Amino acid sequence: MYLKRIKIRSFEKGLLFRDREFKKILDHGGHWCVDITGKTRVDIVTMRDPWLVHDDLDLIVTSGLLGSDAEVIELADSERGLVWLENRFEKILGPGRYVLWQGFKEVQVERIDASGVKFNHIKIRAIIESEGCGHELVTHRVEENMVGILFIDGDLREVLGPGCHVFWRKTGDVKVLLVDTRQTILDVGGQDIMTRDKVSLRLNGLVTYKVIDPVKAVTEVEHFQQSLYRETQLALRAVVGTKDLELLLADKDVLAVKVRDILTDRASAFGLTIIGFGIKDIILPGDMKELLNRVVESQKAAEANLITRREETAAMRSQANTAKILDNNPTLMRLRELELLEKVAASSKLNVVCGEGALTSTVLKLI
Repeated sequence: MYLKRIKIRSFEKGLLFRDREFKKILDHGGHWCVDITGKTRVDIVTMRDPWLVHDDLDLIVTSGLLGSDAEVIELADSERGLVWLENRFEKILGPGRYVLWQGFKEVQVERIDASGVKFNHIKIRAIIESEGCGHELVTHRVEENMVGILFIDGDLREVLGPGCHVFWRKTGDVKVLLVDTRQTILDVGGQDIMTRDKVSLRLNGLVTYKVIDPVKAVTEVEHFQQSLYRETQLALRAVVGTKDLELLLADKDVLAVKVRDILTDRASAFGLTIIGFGIKDIILPGDMKELLNRVVESQKAAEANLITRREETAAMRSQANTAKILDNNPTLMRLRELELLEKVAASSKLNVVCGEGALTSTVLKLI
């Protein structure tokens, strides 16, 4: 009853404990174990999993009896381990103590210094796509035409270009702010503004801008788009408030140029350049629309009357000049009379009645 036979398979190891102290590792095969006091035990563990997991792992490691059967890996707080199993990435080891069986499977552990927060590796794609890496790594992707502003523990570190950027967890507070560097259109709509002549109107404008200094854009103001929106509101009020309605409606381009000039100076302070500004709509109240329509109608009617009078005056002036010429040239007068008589004869039947005396002589003279 004090003698036991222990069978250990080729993929197993036996851990011999006596009186709760680790004594040795038993290889595969048959082993006789003498247990007189009842304080001897053998824990059989598999090597299919290359990691030795045991409640008394500290006793096993400190005993110094593992020898060449296993490798002990100690990772400090600032270190991580990349595990490659059969030349395939397996997992990431965090700080702690690990025991790795030798000989059964090809396992490699790559020590990495994680104090730098940012993680770079030649095989980073395989690492971040593996299952479970999210416990140790955080990934930030910067798309094309964008940049990322990296802050670590609140300090600005660098500007990240397009691509995938990976950082260690629990080594610092990592924050990446994405900034679009393409031309962007900001719609500034529904701005109720009063002109200098006390007319309320609503403006809709469009601002085209581009970020030229991403660091300024995220550090000088809290939200650069909101800041640009507010600056546009102020610029519109500053310009529209000094103009009469008639001038605004007559030349919207002048208003747009003045607003753009104001925005250019203000936006440069937080890393933006203004490419253009335009007025999309000017919306008037209903009663003001009706009044302006009547004004325009009256103006057009007056213009039409003026044109008619000018044409009548020109016609009368032409007739007066013709009469003067005919009066000074009797022969020309006779020719005009003959032309008139010819036209009458061509368009209708002409009967000429000749009487005696002066009438006959007159007609004969005309002919």
